Parts: sequence; structure tokens; C-alpha cells
Amino acid sequence: MTDSLRTAARSPGAPTRRGFLKRASGLAAAGIAPYFVPASAFGADAPSNRITLACIGVGNQGAAVMQRFLDLPGCQVVAVCDVNRASHGYKDDTQFLGRDVAKQTVEGFYAKKQGAGAYRGCDAYVDFREVLARADVDAVTVCTPDHWHAAMTIAASAAKKDVYCEKPLALNIGQGRAMIDAARKHEVVVQTGSHERSNPIVRQACELVRNGYIGEVKRVVTNVGYHNKVGPGPGWRPMPIPEGFDYEMWLGPAPMAPYHQDRCLYNFRFNYDYAGGQVANFGAHSNDMAQWGLGMDRSGPVEVECLHAEFLPAGSLFNAATVTKFRCRYATGVELLCQTDEQEVRCVFEGTEGRVEVENKGKNFKTTPASLADVTLRDEQLLHKSDNHQQDFLDCVKSRQEPAAPIEVGHSSAALCHLGNIAVRTGAKRLSWDPAAERFVGNDEANRYLNCDMRSPWQI
Repeated sequence: MTDSLRTAARSPGAPTRRGFLKRASGLAAAGIAPYFVPASAFGADAPSNRITLACIGVGNQGAAVMQRFLDLPGCQVVAVCDVNRASHGYKDDTQFLGRDVAKQTVEGFYAKKQGAGAYRGCDAYVDFREVLARADVDAVTVCTPDHWHAAMTIAASAAKKDVYCEKPLALNIGQGRAMIDAARKHEVVVQTGSHERSNPIVRQACELVRNGYIGEVKRVVTNVGYHNKVGPGPGWRPMPIPEGFDYEMWLGPAPMAPYHQDRCLYNFRFNYDYAGGQVANFGAHSNDMAQWGLGMDRSGPVEVECLHAEFLPAGSLFNAATVTKFRCRYATGVELLCQTDEQEVRCVFEGTEGRVEVENKGKNFKTTPASLADVTLRDEQLLHKSDNHQQDFLDCVKSRQEPAAPIEVGHSSAALCHLGNIAVRTGAKRLSWDPAAERFVGNDEANRYLNCDMRSPWQI
């Protein structure tokens, strides 16, 4: 971490890296591994060169992201933060996750890496503001429910912490724009968790499209999955808040609502108060591929319309649409069709001279004609080259260069998903959208979905 950035982040009287190293010596003398693992455990990657990282939100996705950073020698995880102490109830019933589990994972990882003794260098928090107050933290991950992304990223930016924020970038378009403004004002690096941007297979597919190898693009089809969880229907009843779960903090800026286990943890995705359903979940990848291939990843369509939508009965805990189909049109005339479908192919580019199909999770891509897959592109035709999304973030924290999925790109890809959801929620047959002003033209009802009130004291 550069001295200038360290100085900008440090508050008066805050502990310095030298102070931490001095404290580390005392801990080592007592037989306890210090905050910073000795350089010998990491070869040439000395502690002074590693980025100190705090992980905010360590549930299903957050725990996976944390592990990916742990596996990289260029950083040191020094803190974890989550409103859940530890429990089951995530995506997989076998998962037992939370801040205590994350702390144990971090300390166990570094103890094993050191090869001897115990390690006591990771603190656990409930309130993310305590993490941001630490002068020894260079960067944070924000892997919380979507309704928290804006408040946390903006606060982290003000605290001069670089941010790795999970996709979709924000709960709505207004919050995403506020996140961009904060990041640029405070000159922090923000990497959106649109990790297909660091997938060489997806990158090559988009390079072919952007460089005209399928001719003029006429249409893109993106697929998103169905709900993979079932929530209670009308008449559901509140449940007692479990011990060790700070429900008030979990809600944060979202409207006050009675606790139910299917409202929280992984299932937040299916309630519009906290997320955008599978359109914003899976769509944040498939629609991001579409925008990237079209060269529209800092802009968006000019028109959107709902073709079909299905919802659970009124009064169900899950209120996000279970089935959607919407169509967008770009100023170039290209049409994008996003639909609920479990096809293995998640993004299809159709051109006048061929097509490119990208499979789920970017595992493979196919071309028509097949020979396109063997094309060798010139250097000037290549996109941002990154094969590891987390390493790319760390590299950019050091270099201050733009990452593979910068905040503006994360915003425009998420905005495309939000536009589809707005069309679905309003039932609009056709909405005119101004991508520069980020407003619907002549439709006040649709514009009301561009932002939302935040419950006090949380504001952005």
C-alpha cells in the first residue's frame, strides 16, 4: 500500500503499521502468531507490501470471496464482519456460516500457512462502521444483501478504503449513481464482483463480437434461472429472532418488517426490498456479458418493455417475479431479450454473419461458423486482460489503475437488470429510457422505481 494512501486513510492518533509490527513482536514472544504473518511464510511478499483486507458479509458468497482472497499472497485478511454470529440456513443446508466461522477460517488458514502455533490476528465485528474506523485496513469486500451495498460502499469510499463490491452493484439505479459519485470523489478503486470479466472464455467471446466477426449484431438473448428457493405464501407468520443474529442491523436501510427466517440470509434475493430477484442475480452476469460484447458497458438501452411476468400470490414473503421476459432496444437498433430459462447457454449474440453462445458460468463458448473460435485477435482488438478477478483488484489497489469491472461498468450492467425489473413491476409495454440522464421519458410511475427511501439513520 502506498504511503500517500495510507496517510489519507489514517486518523489522528490511529495505530500505524510500525506499531502493529511492534505489537506483533510481543505476541510472538508470548507464543501467539501476530497480526502479520512473518515474511518467511510468504517468501518475497513482505508484510509491508501486502494489502490489509476486511471482509464485510461472510455468508454464502462472502465466504467464498474471502477464501479466494486468502489464497492470494498479496493480501492479509485482518477482520471479518457479519450480523450473523453463526448458523445454517444459507444456499446449501450443509453450510454453517457467520462471523465466528469466518474468523476461525482466517485464523486457521494463517496458522496452517505459518506451519506452527496458533494465530490470533483476525477480529470479528457486527457493525461495519467499526471496520471502516480501522486505520490499518486498506480495502474491504462488501458481500452483503444488495440493499446494503450503497451505504457500505459510500461509507468505505469516504474512509479511503478501496472496495470489492459484489454484483449487482446496487439495489437500484439511483443508489448505483451515488456509489459512483462517492468513489470518484474520494479516488478509491472499486471492483464489481462481475467475475466473468476475468474469465478468458467470456472475454474471447466478447472480443469476437465487438470486432465484427459475426457481422452486424442484430439481437442478443440472455437467460436467467428460476427461483432456487421456496418461501412461505400468504398468511405466513413472524418468527422469533434467533440468538446471535442482529436483525435490526440486517434490515439496516430497508423498511421495518417482521422477522422470518426466509426473509434473510440467502433468501433475501427474492424480495424487492433487498434485491432484484434472479433478474438482478443471474442477470448481473448474463446481461453484463451482453453489454460487454455490444460495447455498451458504460451506457444502456433506450427502450424497455415487459413481455411476460409471473408472481407468487399476493401476501407471499417472496414478492420478486418468478418468471420474466423483457425486451430492450439500443440506439443502434440491437435488440436484447432477457428471459427466465434454465438453458445451459446464458448469452447468445446473433449477427448477420454468425453467432456466439456463452455457456453458464462462462465454462465454454460456441461459434457459428465453428472456425470463429480459432481466430487469433490482434493486440489492439483485445479487452482488459485479467484471469483472476480478486488478484486484479489487488493489483489495481497497488497501481491505482482501473480494474476489470470498474464501478461504472458494474452500474450499467446492474441498471440493465433494474430496467427490466421496472418494466416487469409496472407491466409497461414500452418505456423510453434516457441512458445519459438515467430517467424514463414521460413516465413518472416508472421513475419512482429509480430510487427508494432509506430507513433512518441510514442515508447516502
